Amino acid sequence: MNILSAENITHAFTEKTLLDNVSLFIQENDKIGVIGINGTGKSTLLKIISGIEEPQSGTVTKANGIIVRYLNQHPVFEKDETVLQYVLENNTKKEHAWDIETEAKALLTRFGLSDYSQKLSELSGGQKKRVSLISVLVSPADILVLDEPTNHLDSEMADYLEDYLKKFRGAIVMVTHDRYFLDSVSNRIAEIDKGKLYTYDTNYSGFLSLKAEREEMAMASDRKRKSILRTELKWIQRGALARSTKQKARIERYEDMKNTADFKSDETIKIGSVSSRLGRTIIELENISKSYGEKLLFSNFSYIFLKGDRVGFVGKNGCGKTTLMKITAGIESPDSGNVTIGQTVKIGYYTQEIDSDDTGHISFMDPEKKVIDYIRDTAEYVKTPDGTASASQMLEKFLFPPYLQHTHIKRLSGGEKRRLNLLRVLMEEPNVLILDEPTNDLDIATMTLLEEFLDSFDGVVITVSHDRYFLDRIVKRIFAFEEGGNIKQYEGGYTDYSIKRPQYEESPVTAEPEKKQSYKSNHQNRLKFTYKEQKEYDTIEGDISALEEKIEQLNAEMAENSTDFVRLNDLAAEKEKTEAMLEEKIERWEYLEDLSNKIKEQDGR
Repeated sequence: MNILSAENITHAFTEKTLLDNVSLFIQENDKIGVIGINGTGKSTLLKIISGIEEPQSGTVTKANGIIVRYLNQHPVFEKDETVLQYVLENNTKKEHAWDIETEAKALLTRFGLSDYSQKLSELSGGQKKRVSLISVLVSPADILVLDEPTNHLDSEMADYLEDYLKKFRGAIVMVTHDRYFLDSVSNRIAEIDKGKLYTYDTNYSGFLSLKAEREEMAMASDRKRKSILRTELKWIQRGALARSTKQKARIERYEDMKNTADFKSDETIKIGSVSSRLGRTIIELENISKSYGEKLLFSNFSYIFLKGDRVGFVGKNGCGKTTLMKITAGIESPDSGNVTIGQTVKIGYYTQEIDSDDTGHISFMDPEKKVIDYIRDTAEYVKTPDGTASASQMLEKFLFPPYLQHTHIKRLSGGEKRRLNLLRVLMEEPNVLILDEPTNDLDIATMTLLEEFLDSFDGVVITVSHDRYFLDRIVKRIFAFEEGGNIKQYEGGYTDYSIKRPQYEESPVTAEPEKKQSYKSNHQNRLKFTYKEQKEYDTIEGDISALEEKIEQLNAEMAENSTDFVRLNDLAAEKEKTEAMLEEKIERWEYLEDLSNKIKEQDGR
């Protein structure tokens, strides 16, 4: 049953058309993930659906009695209430007030807000977002409209919210860049691309496949149009006499085809990895400890960062991850212990605090400055493996077209500001990248291409992130903040860590404890490929074939050079090395093939 229809919606912001005659129809139990690059109108569409903002043209129609609740990406609190007062006041119309208070307290505790009487003015931005989220979750609603619900949630909270929304008996329309979350919760994807809306009846993994098919069809159609256009152009150039209706129609058809815009595939951010040389000493942390008042963040933590390190830090909100990043970067000092930063180290620090100017490591984002000037302040040109690129060229690669480059920063969306700040960090050509929650407010396209950049980056990557997909994709080692100020080391990505980590007892005040416990157990023990294993499994048979061909080629060369003992010796050594590589690849293939079969058995395929 169709419960909400947004039809022929058009909405523009200054000279940029965000939504161009788009329609979205919401059915009962739809779980719709809205995706697209930052600044394309995702939040605007959510506000229009919720009735908070009126479209410039088009209509939104709800079925009788349908209740919509909206989670703002940046909630604003008009009154200085307590946490519990805010949640209850926004749900006064719900029957059984005692039940809602019990549920509210359970969710507040679950999301790390156990002091129900704390004033909203005393909360951080992330805590306020969680209070607003809980207010929406406990409300009576047929449609939940959620703008970035996973921002400011740690991994355990994201797991819980994922399970909660999958069980929600109603429709959900959400903007989120958490790809694992999208894959698990959504059954439809709505993509905003160049003002148009494309819907796919599948989750995120299925969307990637269907979008590739759509673009291939569009490119084929574009090639056919251009081929016909060349034929028609020759006819026009021969001097067609526009006397008959048929000839006039043909000329008009030619004009229509000529004026049709060429198909353009998605822009990509491809920046070659160029960084300065790293010496023997990079960053060494020796027995560092840090406390704030009576709260111990971490104690006696030591680690020596080496070339090629890909390290992720995870833990609950407020446990001290950002503080540790600032100590590692030399911005803050530990209470005790030593931090040694090598003389050749050049740190690029991407931080959540883009509006801070209290250190030299964080570039203050002046809202009155133009986009192009903000980047030029860092570098007018940057070296790439293909030569040099200007600030303007780099901005275009980062999806800032020329007209947007001369826009003031205050006119950018939150996600566009994050993308701009990321470009600034990368243009500094660092050899050590510290990324503090790099995926918050970044669109999926930017995150994907950041990951591709990090694949070729030859320096050290240190990141704090709650994005499970990003951690699986990038890091080789995880440090987890655990009880009592301990930081424990785990090898592998997030999936490896989630299997190995200790299972803490649930809080005594939780919603649906038995179901949650069952879900968590299944979630943790479920077999699946990590991103790197899947990528390796997809290519390993080709690698084996290439090595086998190389051995055959070496055998042929050895036969041809049977009297040249020097050359023969070199070929024999190379063959021995190649055979060892082949044996190693075959062993690895056997392991991956066995794991693949177990996953198929588990999934009933």
